[in-house]
Amino acid sequence: MDLMNKQVMVVGAGVSGFAAAKLAKEMGAKVTLSDAKSADKIKYDLNELTDLGIEVILGPQTEATFKNVDLIIISPAVPRHIPVLEAVGKKIPVISEVEFAYRLAQSPIYAITGTNGKTTTTMLLGDLMRTMYPEEKVGVGGNIGTPLCEEVVRVGKGGAIVAEISSYQMEAAKEFKAHIAAVLNITPDHMARHKTMDVYAHEKSKVFLRQTADDFLVLNYDDPRTRAMSSLTKGGVFFFSSSHELKEGAFLQGEDLIIRWNGITHRICKAEEMQIKGKHNIENALAALGVAFLAGGDCQALSAALKAFQPVEHRIEPCGTVNGVTYYNDSKATNPEASNKAIATFPHSILIAGGDDKGTSLEEFYSLVKKHVDKLILVGDAAARFKAEALRFGYPEANILEAGYSMEKAVKMAAELAEAPQVVLLSPACASFDMYEGYEARGRDFKRLVAELGKA
Repeated sequence: MDLMNKQVMVVGAGVSGFAAAKLAKEMGAKVTLSDAKSADKIKYDLNELTDLGIEVILGPQTEATFKNVDLIIISPAVPRHIPVLEAVGKKIPVISEVEFAYRLAQSPIYAITGTNGKTTTTMLLGDLMRTMYPEEKVGVGGNIGTPLCEEVVRVGKGGAIVAEISSYQMEAAKEFKAHIAAVLNITPDHMARHKTMDVYAHEKSKVFLRQTADDFLVLNYDDPRTRAMSSLTKGGVFFFSSSHELKEGAFLQGEDLIIRWNGITHRICKAEEMQIKGKHNIENALAALGVAFLAGGDCQALSAALKAFQPVEHRIEPCGTVNGVTYYNDSKATNPEASNKAIATFPHSILIAGGDDKGTSLEEFYSLVKKHVDKLILVGDAAARFKAEALRFGYPEANILEAGYSMEKAVKMAAELAEAPQVVLLSPACASFDMYEGYEARGRDFKRLVAELGKA
């Protein structure tokens, strides 16, 4: 990809935008970064860019903003279909940072997408790929927080790129494809941006739509939407299932994780030997194993890496035991479907939920809450709707408490209520922006408060 002396406009002053702007500058482009926000609303130091000779333009973009531009690179937070990009995109190529990374990649890309479980599966796959490549030749990036363009350049040739891919990142993808892609599940999310489930699923499918016969697609057999995607790829299809024994693929047989391929059955390990818990993590493990196996992994080495893999921060992460009660941080559960998986993991819990409400259905959420949650503590903007829905679905009002906008109050309430073998579970089923700048900040605040309980 030749950017020498080209005029490149990067839109979005987030971590991906910064990375793309710096890399385009290194490649000889004349780079401008534009963001609709004012300087006081931007989290990162703009001096990093201006010191490199990158122009920064703040404030709403118009068509004039893109005058004389040869290429536009947009961050995931910037919708591809906003009017100004629709207008200028008729004349100027508009690509995502992930597409930029793909065009620079010299090693194969192994992509993980889906609504829930992406980060755990991506991190696990990174560890599994390290059984085949030296540490420095495995890149892990994308929606996970490390810009993918940085990782593909760092790794160069002769390695493997593991990418967590979101639907937002695919909106402006044109040529992108993964050598091996995995789609974990498709459930309602990001409807405010994508409008319909069909559009949302289509954006996810872009990770594999350009595959050839030399590529593979790993799909969740138990999810009807992902299973149906098998007809959309020209590559080979590898299913995984936690509920069905498959003729070929990765599946759970009793307590054993199994890979069966080309008539040979490989027993990887028992579910109880993994340090990540819950049915959803069995599914995540089967998906990652499928990708790594197809990439050439040795089953014995994959087994050892899987058994050693630690829970990812903010994903049903144990963060302390106080008076015999274990506390779990599942702050990454920003929608009900993600929380459902955590709730089903524990027979009895005190659940802290709520936050910036996405407005999605809570029917399945409350069917699990009634079975597994002894007390429900609600926080944030979502509290009123979550309480009303709890009552509508038959959860006892006496078991519902409200902590307002205070995580400290919620944790103290939970500590007063919980008795072993109950656990305290932060699994909000909501985004965090009513109280925190992101789910990471919410999870770390919860962990801080748990640590303080332990000192009391």
